[in-house]
Amino acid sequence: MKSLDTLVEDIYHKLEPLCEGKPLDLTDKEIDEFGEALKKVIKQWAHPEERNANFSLRMSNIGKPARQLWFDKREKIDSTPTPATMIKFLYGHILEELVLVLARLSGHVVTDEQKSVQVEGITGHMDCKIDGEVVDVKTASSFAFGKFKYGSLPEDDSFGYLPQLAGYEAAEGTNKGGFLAINKESGELAMFVPEDLDKPNISSKIQSLKEAVESDVMPPRCWSEVPEGTKGNMKIHKNCQYCAYKHKCFSDANNGEGLRGFKYSKGVVYFSKIVSEPKVEEVL
Repeated sequence: MKSLDTLVEDIYHKLEPLCEGKPLDLTDKEIDEFGEALKKVIKQWAHPEERNANFSLRMSNIGKPARQLWFDKREKIDSTPTPATMIKFLYGHILEELVLVLARLSGHVVTDEQKSVQVEGITGHMDCKIDGEVVDVKTASSFAFGKFKYGSLPEDDSFGYLPQLAGYEAAEGTNKGGFLAINKESGELAMFVPEDLDKPNISSKIQSLKEAVESDVMPPRCWSEVPEGTKGNMKIHKNCQYCAYKHKCFSDANNGEGLRGFKYSKGVVYFSKIVSEPKVEEVL
C-alpha cells in the first residue's frame, strides 16, 4: 500500500508521458468516472444548501479565534457572496476533484469523500482519506501555497486549518494526515503532513470555544496590534485587516474614536493609535 510520503512524486511520475508528448494510460472507465465526478460538483454548486442564519460551532469554523466566533454569534452581517465569488467556489471545487482523480490514477487509495463526522458535538464533512489518513485538499494562491510547500503553516495558520484537521482525525482515530495543496496559478502540488505538536488538543479547544462564545465577556483580541513606523503609531494586525468586525472590535481605539483608516499605495492601513498624523488621505 502506498503512503502520503510519495503522493506528489507518484502523481508527477504518472504524468511524465504527457511531458514527452506520449499518451497517458487512461481507460474509458477512468475518464467516465472523472466526468461523473465533475457533473456532481457542478450540480452541487448549482443547487447550494440553504444558508442557516443561526450561529453554530462547526468543524469548518473551530479554527477561528474565540473573539471572532463571539461576534459571529451576536452580529448579523451580510455574507451574501458575489457572482465572482461563486465562480471562484466552482473552480476551487473542480480543482479539488482533479487532485483526487490524479491521486487515484497514481495508485493511491482515496476513500471517505465528504464523510460526515462528529467530535464533542461538533459536526463537519472531511474532504477524504488517502491511504487511510485524513487529507484536506486546498487550492491556494502562489503566496498561500508556500505554507504547504515549505511547511510554514503552523507559524501562520490564519484560517485555522490545523484545528479542522485535528477534528477530523480525532473523529477517525488517525493522526498522520495532512494537506494536499495545488497552486491554482502554476499547477504545482505539495503534500504537508504536520507534526502532532503543531495540532491542538481538539477536545480542549472545542470546550474552551463553547465556553467563550456563550460568555457575556468578550474574549481577548485575536491578534496584537503592531507598530507602524517609528513615531509611536499602532495599526491592527494583517489578519484583522479584512475582518467584518474590526471597527466594533476596536471601538475603544484612538481614545474612543475608533479605528482610523489611511490610504497608502499598498492599501488602507487601519490605526488603533495615532501619535503622529499620517500624511496621506484619510478614508472611512
